[in-house]
Amino acid sequence: MKTLALFTFIDAFGWELLRKNSFLEEILSFRTPVQTIFGYSSTCDPTIITGLLPRDHGHFSFFVYDPENSPFKTARILSLLPKFISSRGRVRNIISRFYKKYLGYSGYFQLYNMPFRMLSKYDYTEKCDIYEKGGINSGASTVFDRLRNENIPFFLADWRASEDRNIEQLSKCIEEGKIRFSYLYLAAMDAVLHKYGTDSEHVRTKIAWYENEIKQLVEQAKKKYSEVKLYIFSDHGMTNVNEDYDLMSIIAKLPLKQNRDFSVVYDSTMARFWFLRDKAREIITNELRKSEKGRILSDETLHDWGCDFRDRRYGDLFFLLNPGVLLCPSYMGETSLAGMHGYTPYDKDSTAMFASTIKPEIVPERLDDINKLMHCEINRL
Repeated sequence: MKTLALFTFIDAFGWELLRKNSFLEEILSFRTPVQTIFGYSSTCDPTIITGLLPRDHGHFSFFVYDPENSPFKTARILSLLPKFISSRGRVRNIISRFYKKYLGYSGYFQLYNMPFRMLSKYDYTEKCDIYEKGGINSGASTVFDRLRNENIPFFLADWRASEDRNIEQLSKCIEEGKIRFSYLYLAAMDAVLHKYGTDSEHVRTKIAWYENEIKQLVEQAKKKYSEVKLYIFSDHGMTNVNEDYDLMSIIAKLPLKQNRDFSVVYDSTMARFWFLRDKAREIITNELRKSEKGRILSDETLHDWGCDFRDRRYGDLFFLLNPGVLLCPSYMGETSLAGMHGYTPYDKDSTAMFASTIKPEIVPERLDDINKLMHCEINRL
């Protein structure tokens, strides 16, 4: 009979959502908001498992301007596809699967709505599975590297598999009674919130489903272990979208040519610019300063948020939209969404959450603190 530390990660289940809904009230006696990290899951998840800020683990957004190292030289032929074909999600998914296999990538890979005619100018940043050894861009180690090195039996959910499958696999491991540490990754809430927003009955139904599944796992674990510690957390929350903003059209009207004067990636809540000629910086900066939909992030702000990359790999200038404003169309998609995240880390609706069966020795205040707590629990195993 041993201790089992159950760490459960529910994507996008933020503090405001937890505060407004009933969720495992009889089990989770300790609850607190956790400040998220600027960026998307591609930024937050590496921070959780390494305990490092983006500038130190090297992950932020997926696409960066880097024509010399672009793996997409052959993508130029795809620009010949008519838009009514190339813009279809199913077609994009098929092409994404082909490129992932062709390039030998083991990490999360998706082309989204990146323009095929420009793809050869960009590199992709998550080539490796971040949960496997050597998967972090900077070479930093993860909490799972420690578990492997110290031969501590643990369960790690497969991010490629369904929630049902991962819960089933964890249940089997609990029944065997050998694991001491578990990291259950539940990803579907993010998609539900993007589609319906935070106030939908679909969201409440999903929360109830999580409650039932987690309760069963805890009850099962208590029969096999003398002590079961449950920790539930998210990487960020979700903000309801109230307005779309077509920045692409505004920039396209400027007397500049993309990939000659400047390059850009239009993410869902921000635009990241690289300046290839001096005049482009001045013209684009002046245009962005006119906008009331967002703001240019200063170097000081990026430093405070841990996103001041020394090589400017992720952009020379970041333009971040106000909470609730969606960049649409963007390189992530052409369809509006009900909910989005990736705004300022201080947006209350984007705030992450943490809840547990006991008050932990280390109370997470920011996302990287969750890593410290996981190491603290490993020390006790």
